[in-house]
Amino acid sequence: PLQTVFKEAAMSRPTASVRPDPHAEITALILADLETGVRPWTRPWTTQGAVSRPLRHDGQPYHGANVLTLWVRAARCGYARPVWMTFRQALALGGAVRKGEKGAPVVYAAPVVTADDRDEETQACRGGRFLKRYMVFNLDQIEGLDDRYPQPARPDVAERIDHAERYFAATGADILAGGDTACYRPDADAVHMPAFEAFQDPEAYYAVLAHELIHWTGHPSRLDRDLTLGRFGDEAYAREELVAELGAAFVCADLGLTLEPRPDHAAYIASWLRVLRNDTRFIVAAAAHAERAAKLLAEKQPPP
Repeated sequence: PLQTVFKEAAMSRPTASVRPDPHAEITALILADLETGVRPWTRPWTTQGAVSRPLRHDGQPYHGANVLTLWVRAARCGYARPVWMTFRQALALGGAVRKGEKGAPVVYAAPVVTADDRDEETQACRGGRFLKRYMVFNLDQIEGLDDRYPQPARPDVAERIDHAERYFAATGADILAGGDTACYRPDADAVHMPAFEAFQDPEAYYAVLAHELIHWTGHPSRLDRDLTLGRFGDEAYAREELVAELGAAFVCADLGLTLEPRPDHAAYIASWLRVLRNDTRFIVAAAAHAERAAKLLAEKQPPP
């Protein structure tokens, strides 16, 4: 009978308790690296080309938590290319995923559908969203596409640094040089940086500057994030510092710069571990805040 068919179909659907939780999966992935003392966002490079965000098959960059997920997978598997695509996208482009290769999960925000939501416009107005996942494969896992995606050439170091100078100057931030501390002062709305010569190399300087400018985006006149950090080690402090870390990683990847680890990274890792263990959703939220901050800095750049 039809009633029996519906009953069996309902029984075959995964319950909420056994469905994959994308928030928990992403958090577990990041925690696994942090627990070994490794910050996965400090390795956003390809071994044979320029530093980059992960890219879709059409060259568009991934954003938010997907950047972290794909950076981690690339580092663990030794993938040297920044391009990722689905199984079907590879076939459509004339390639094929090698037999036995395992994909990496990425997510997108889909609208929450309820009995009252009869159309997409109603869902959009209500603003309900949840994460849905799908699998992508790195270009190193795919045959037949090398002609379409040639190996990127790593740019000249001097050229990249000049580009970074122009980028940070275009933000319009008040950047004060001198002293031995890098910090953002919300009361004065100013970034304080040690002298350029005090850093081990240029990329270390720009990585720290990017970190402080992500804090700068949180000012009430800009993104209005909560910058009442409290003391080092507090949960609020750890949360904003994680946003700044991820934002700096995104900015450095967009500029083709390696994100250098901070000398005090071990202490930060301990505080981030506490936050992420207590809140499996925070890494996704932190990545979203970081993405908005990086976007704000990018929007201040002059047109090409």
